[in-house]
Amino acid sequence: MATALFINRTDLVRNSIIDGNVDLNKFIQFIKIAQEIDIRNLTGTDLYNRISTDIENGTLTGDYLTLVQDYIQPMLIWFAQVNYIPFAAYQIKQGGIYKHTSETAETVNKNEVDYLVGKAREYANYYSTRFVDYMCFNQSLFPEYTSNTNDDISPNRDTTFNGWVL
Repeated sequence: MATALFINRTDLVRNSIIDGNVDLNKFIQFIKIAQEIDIRNLTGTDLYNRISTDIENGTLTGDYLTLVQDYIQPMLIWFAQVNYIPFAAYQIKQGGIYKHTSETAETVNKNEVDYLVGKAREYANYYSTRFVDYMCFNQSLFPEYTSNTNDDISPNRDTTFNGWVL
């Protein structure tokens, strides 16, 4: 079954650090991962499915269109980067795993990659908090936000994950 993506290439390039020359085929699976894990975790199954169906049918309008454009798309753009950045330099081919290097560029070290992931996560968390706050005050506009049952994913309203503490 195909997944209706909540963002497109133009949204991504205009609103992220991803360059327009990045092959979308190497990035698209990270959009899907972020959407299916992070976004569905915040929207819950029923609202996620409603938005997905509306996008597939071309019927996303009104409050749902506003919700997607102003809240969900910014979250998705940054969550996708959180997932993509650690893998950006690598390719797996028939001969093994390769790290891309350029003659005119310098590769970054792990600390720099971790820093970029951390910054992207900060932005994703900021937009997640905005989304949760918006939904708390406007959940009556979106009945699917509170209609999850049985094995559906109920919306997670806690956006403050600061890592593991031992």
